[in-house]
Amino acid sequence: MKYALVIFETDESRRRIQADRDTYRAEYQTWIGTLAAAGKLVGGDALETEHHTPATVRKTTDGASSVTDGPAHTGEETLGGWFVLEVADRAEAVELAKALPTPETIEIRPILESA
Repeated sequence: MKYALVIFETDESRRRIQADRDTYRAEYQTWIGTLAAAGKLVGGDALETEHHTPATVRKTTDGASSVTDGPAHTGEETLGGWFVLEVADRAEAVELAKALPTPETIEIRPILESA
């Protein structure tokens, strides 16, 4: 079953990562390499969160669009990226997320598989 590990960053987690970027990157790459070698990593991407503001497009009930600068949901946490894993079940996805060497919040979501 496929699960998305959705990464949410905060200003504090970005500061912690920037303070020791080389160590953080090495730990992250080891985690990713282990998953890839085990055939569990399907893909993933990091989003640019430090220098560019996202844009949000919302549709109204009459079909019109409105565009605002900033994330869709305001608050301390912002979407930072994601990984897609192929694992046996939710419990395995949770264990792998717990092993991710990151100060960020990780939301685990099953991916809807089309029939």
